[in-house]
Amino acid sequence: MTLTIDLPAAAAATVAAEARTLLDLSHDLHDHPELSFEEVRSAGLLADLFEARGFAVERGAHGVGTAFTATLGTGEVHAVLCAEYDALPGLGHACGHNVIAGITTGAALALAPLVDELGITLTVLGTPAEEHGGGKVELLRAGAFETATLSAMVHPINGDGVTEVAAADATMQCVDRFDVLFQGRSAHAAAAPDHAINAESAAVLAQTAIGLLRQHVPDGVRLSVVSNSAGRVTNIVPAQARLSAEVRSADLDQMLDIKRRVLACFEGAAIATGCEWEHHRAEPRYLSITPEVRLAEAWNAAVTASGRTVVAGPTGGGGGSTDMGNVSRVVPSIHPMLSIAEAAGPPHTIEFAAAARTAQADATVLDGATILARTIIDVATDPEARTVLLRRQAERPEGATMIDQNVD
Repeated sequence: MTLTIDLPAAAAATVAAEARTLLDLSHDLHDHPELSFEEVRSAGLLADLFEARGFAVERGAHGVGTAFTATLGTGEVHAVLCAEYDALPGLGHACGHNVIAGITTGAALALAPLVDELGITLTVLGTPAEEHGGGKVELLRAGAFETATLSAMVHPINGDGVTEVAAADATMQCVDRFDVLFQGRSAHAAAAPDHAINAESAAVLAQTAIGLLRQHVPDGVRLSVVSNSAGRVTNIVPAQARLSAEVRSADLDQMLDIKRRVLACFEGAAIATGCEWEHHRAEPRYLSITPEVRLAEAWNAAVTASGRTVVAGPTGGGGGSTDMGNVSRVVPSIHPMLSIAEAAGPPHTIEFAAAARTAQADATVLDGATILARTIIDVATDPEARTVLLRRQAERPEGATMIDQNVD
């Protein structure tokens, strides 16, 4: 491919020129947090911005009410950049999705004038409900990624704003979330306790058993259980108890094995108390990320060019999970981390929520947009990478991105 202009420099110049727009967007999202599948205002804010910039916008894309697509260009390489914008209950943007949306928007605006030069079709895909609900899984099932050659997004994390984990090391974990119901029988706690079957006792036993199980699972496995409802007054033995649980591991088979052991804890508690019990999946399973090597290498090079330092090391954000992992299993993808300097805590803390609206977070938005844009430029203009990615897309069977990834 013969280049007529310095594309990375042009992208960087656009990000600089759009800085106020990008930072206002990030701040606005942070100031108006919306929960999973409730991001009406957030999705509308982004869709309006792209529509005003000449992108072809579809709201409620692929049947998902708070999703959108914004597309520009007609090139054979279809780059799908994901924007997240949902927040956490009680914490707001404590995972920095306002920063993610700012980075993706900045990269898209930087690439927009270059789509013909690069020979790409550029789509920003607004992906709701990453925190809970699996928005990208719903979009996969609906065919949102069927024509994608590659996909990418960038996630903020706490750090020094200088040293970044290599893209291939930001793998994260699989997670399976499910709800449990214990059904017993109520009775007066003083007059007829022998007539009761205590569902709350089953919940306590199950949580105790799972707590003991934690001593005997492999390193890196994470188990979490919360009680949603049980007894309300002391003089009635609770007839029902509801819990939500999750199991995480970087390895899917390991996660499924541990999940079976966790379910045995619930079953044992039911047997011990005489309760009936049932469980069902609470939301789509998230898979661990499989980073695409060419995209990861291009990202690392772009980070270095930005003045930040790339280091190989332990899994970045290893305790977290994302539905971008499901995308990476069927479309060449990356989900690298970029640090917010001086963040006082990790994601999902009030400290990180505060850090996501600081001058340091603003720097991450602008750096991330420039780095992501350069990553797409480098891959699109690398003949070998371009050929390999297009071949993989051509060889992908029709409907392969829409397969059910939630089969045990």
